[in-house]
Amino acid sequence: MKKWHIYTPDGVSDILFDTCAKKRAMEADIRRVFQLSGYRELETPSLEFYDVYGGDNALIRQEQMYKFTDAQGRLLVLKPDMTIPVARVAATQFRNPVWPMKCFYIGNTFSADELGGGRQNEFTQAGIELLGVNTPEADAEIIATAVQAVRATGLEEFQIDVGQVEFFRGIMEESGLLPEEIEEIRVLTDRKDFVGVAELVARHRMPEGLKALILDMPKLFGSRDIIQRLEGQPIGARATAALESLRTVLEILEDRGMGAHVSIDLGMVQSLGYYTGIVFRGYTHGVGFPILSGGRYDSLVSRFGMDCPATGFSMGVNFI
Repeated sequence: MKKWHIYTPDGVSDILFDTCAKKRAMEADIRRVFQLSGYRELETPSLEFYDVYGGDNALIRQEQMYKFTDAQGRLLVLKPDMTIPVARVAATQFRNPVWPMKCFYIGNTFSADELGGGRQNEFTQAGIELLGVNTPEADAEIIATAVQAVRATGLEEFQIDVGQVEFFRGIMEESGLLPEEIEEIRVLTDRKDFVGVAELVARHRMPEGLKALILDMPKLFGSRDIIQRLEGQPIGARATAALESLRTVLEILEDRGMGAHVSIDLGMVQSLGYYTGIVFRGYTHGVGFPILSGGRYDSLVSRFGMDCPATGFSMGVNFI
């Protein structure tokens, strides 16, 4: 019989002396970036009720969460995400909040299906949330702080791809596709599954120009020239407004000297259902998945009882 008491479970690991010291130093450098940018630290519990993340209109699939019960039989989870608890805190802990509210966190999260490609089921996330403001300037601030945080870890070669989910929703609004078909297109587009998108679009009648745009959406990544290429096309008011917002964000980042780290990806449609505008992911060499992700989530806080626009990002400290 295997002696399980001398092993750690799959997806978790001991962090030994030198590695632990480097990790703590990295966390301190990231914390300093956040503090100098005007963000204040908070902690939320490692244990949350399942309903914070799941239940009706689940924000995270139940298969991703470690679940168990408390002494009263109520369903609990190990915290799989940092942003959602911040939304809960903002809506329930502040009676007369002063906006904007700028907060940050550094702590461990737990995901039950992250194995593969070097991922872990327990990892440290560091991130910020900016609540109470819905402007391109706020979105640009979040991305700029993400760039500064990555630089603080010592990385210089990295890229942040920026998308706009409202652009996708605007195009889908023009397409006349059913909600379940739109979700299928979203998944295929986010995976860059060109063949899958083509097969689905071929089953429907729609204007040829719009059909061509949907087929091209997974390929719409690169420089700001992509926005210029789409000008004048019949994409509708919603998608046009989304592109204008994205253009403004990119111009602000270029003015702040961060344009070299930023590119466009209009085929990026994040899997988490609460994003409402700008979305982004960060990549670096030697890591086969994003080291950071974020975006605007204006409808999330209302889930907990208060209407409040918000935007933010988080990065995996263990991944760098």
